[in-house]
Amino acid sequence: MSAAAFAETASPLIDPLGRAVRYVRLSVTDRCDLRCVYCMAERQRFLPRDEVLSVEALDRLASSFVRLGARRIRLTGGEPLVRRDVMDLVRRLSRHLASGALEELTLTTNGTRLAQHAAALAGHGVRRVNVSLDTREPETYRRLTRGGDVARALGGIVAAKAAGLAVKINAVALADDNAGELAELIAWAHGEGHEISLIEAMPIGEIGADRTAQFLSLAQVRTRLEARWTLTPLARRTAGPARYVRVEETGGTLGFITPMTHNFCGDCNRVRVTCTGRLYLCLGQEDHADLAGALETGGEAAVERAIREAVARKPGAHDFRIAAGASPAVARPMSMTGG
Repeated sequence: MSAAAFAETASPLIDPLGRAVRYVRLSVTDRCDLRCVYCMAERQRFLPRDEVLSVEALDRLASSFVRLGARRIRLTGGEPLVRRDVMDLVRRLSRHLASGALEELTLTTNGTRLAQHAAALAGHGVRRVNVSLDTREPETYRRLTRGGDVARALGGIVAAKAAGLAVKINAVALADDNAGELAELIAWAHGEGHEISLIEAMPIGEIGADRTAQFLSLAQVRTRLEARWTLTPLARRTAGPARYVRVEETGGTLGFITPMTHNFCGDCNRVRVTCTGRLYLCLGQEDHADLAGALETGGEAAVERAIREAVARKPGAHDFRIAAGASPAVARPMSMTGG
């Protein structure tokens, strides 16, 4: 039986609410070459390299999910492209695309190293990438990323498009930083042929800043955009949490990801695996399973048992809230869990 046929006939991963888990976000590193103010502390401590799983181990964990019916894998970080052997993992996982077991292999990146890897990604069957870009203004970008060069990210986007990769821009809406630029960013993205999604800031990890000052409701943003453009709701759904509209004046697609103001957990089909092999069932909850330990002691069979046992307790929803003086929903930084 082919891998694709097996995935279709194997008992699916069903959580207590009847949601089928088909989508895995696999972090390959907690490291990043930027220090975005809403993502991590300025002096973030990263894991010792010997605690990060090898490419072989990450491949074996990902392949266990494929055998259990996962149809999409997204590589995340940190910044996945800072890992020197990440393309070896992409090459290995591409066999599941070739067999038909996997519908999509993609990644989320800040774009700074995308120019170096875009052609190889496309060659291994990656068809699209998400690029995190909150502003095109050099000084704002430098401040938000604590020293980054927006030209590198923009160059990576150009290279991805040239390589034939579809690009979706992800922008976190920030009240005091890019609120006035979002319409221009949307217009630019659509003019370049890219989709774009706006994301509300989430209370994940200690960042050394007051999130109440950062937070911007996308309900407010949408109201402002509707004063300028015609936004037509779309029935389209993807594997992610965005709700989409078409901007009639630009002809482009715009997504809204609203973890704070409009909970989207009801149809969540996602789990996350960290670069140390921890399986998190929800971005906003601490419950996890140790897949690396299972792999070491019992191999793939033990991993698959651990996955099934964990999915059987997947929670119904996260518990995000942003309030003055409130602790983050989870202590681990976003770079640890993966976006």
